Amino acid sequence: MARVPAGALPALALVFNAFIWGVSWWPFRVLQEHGLHPLWATAFIYLVSLALLLAFKPDAWRGFGRQPLLWLLMAAAGMTNVGFNWAVTVGDVVRVVLLFYLMPAWTVVLAWPMLGERPTPVSAMRLALAMAGVVIVLKAPGSPLPVPEGAADWLALAGGFSFALTNILLRKLQRVQAAPRILAMFGGGALMATGGGLLGLTLGVVAAPPQPQLAWAGVGLALSLGFLASNVALQYGASRMNAHAAALIMLSEVVFASLSAVALGAAEMNARTWLGGSLILAAAVWSAWPVEEAQAPGLGAQ
Repeated sequence: MARVPAGALPALALVFNAFIWGVSWWPFRVLQEHGLHPLWATAFIYLVSLALLLAFKPDAWRGFGRQPLLWLLMAAAGMTNVGFNWAVTVGDVVRVVLLFYLMPAWTVVLAWPMLGERPTPVSAMRLALAMAGVVIVLKAPGSPLPVPEGAADWLALAGGFSFALTNILLRKLQRVQAAPRILAMFGGGALMATGGGLLGLTLGVVAAPPQPQLAWAGVGLALSLGFLASNVALQYGASRMNAHAAALIMLSEVVFASLSAVALGAAEMNARTWLGGSLILAAAVWSAWPVEEAQAPGLGAQ
């Protein structure tokens, strides 16, 4: 039996992470069919992951007293999960994933105030390319303006913005040990989803979670373990690969999501989606591609 080359393992780990996120829309929809709103499903998944993490790293919370930014990371990671998981459950999966992957464009906007990396001409062109793709995706026939059509679009955009903020915060916290960072991300998913579910329950827009049943609890547990394994794979792969190569591999999530959604009838691929999506993905690939940019003194490369 052929052995996998050691150098290929980090890349395969990142592909696995992208696969889990790319097809996660399906178990979320299965859970919703059993009466479990995506907010409660997200809370359940991350509470299980959080409990497992604390069982192995009970002192992971100690870093929060020394690093206040971990609390902001918790909020950003929580909103990322709430936005993405809810959006792929109720919206067109391909459209949601494309809007979510505006993350490189949001990074250009956020990196200046948070990291001191002023936009370069090249990063500005990438931003313009991505926004042109968004305009095409959002411009529905008969609509005078390219605006989000419903809750799924807004959730996807908010999730992508939060994802960009999460990545920037991880860069600022790169010297912090992995356990507190993972705790912040799992804790954020659990707290934000639970808080959103309780608020929605009070307002009458989110149904109460159903009684525990093996039919949906098994799916939820499997999804929890899948997300936990994908996070471990991400930590393993991203720490052993060039950042540009890792970012390019992570874009395979769009492929997994698109193929699975089209195959199962959860997405509609039209010319507008193809064209706008191509521009968004081109901007993302351009952002990840290792290109040397000319910089004036004090300017940061994107």
